[in-house]
Amino acid sequence: METFKKVTISLYFLFALFSFSESSRSIPHQPQPQPLESFKINNTQNARSCSYTVTIKTSCSSPAYTRDHISIAFGDAYGNQVYVPRIDDPSSRAFERCSTDRYDLRGPCTYQICYVYLYRSGYDGWKVDKVTISSYSSKPVTFSYNSKIPNDVWFGFNFCSGHQAVESTAAM
Repeated sequence: METFKKVTISLYFLFALFSFSESSRSIPHQPQPQPLESFKINNTQNARSCSYTVTIKTSCSSPAYTRDHISIAFGDAYGNQVYVPRIDDPSSRAFERCSTDRYDLRGPCTYQICYVYLYRSGYDGWKVDKVTISSYSSKPVTFSYNSKIPNDVWFGFNFCSGHQAVESTAAM
């Protein structure tokens, strides 16, 4: 019986020590979207055309609706880029608070999508929760914004191995 108590106390001590060490670990830094003033639209002409599904979830803390002009550009690390100059449509009630909007787009074929940028121009403001992009040729990827999109600047993520995909392109 005494041995059982010692083992139990030892296990309890190890469990408490392990729990303390686990709770003191820092949570890895979550990447945040960034403005990219040098972002350029790629004028790549590609004979092949591929289909993409873009799902944009508007935050529940966004304004009730937006009349702002919204553009999107996304692509891969090899310079292939899909650009939609106006993804918004105020008459369709797109980008209302807490809504999820789905767009079926066509554009140049890409490899794995590794960057996305949104561009907002207007006065209403808009807060995006997340953007998910999927296609037949690459795995679906979700970019968690959870932030307001600043006015008149490309804003988003670049997880490509290099920045050549967005910086060595033609001017917008």
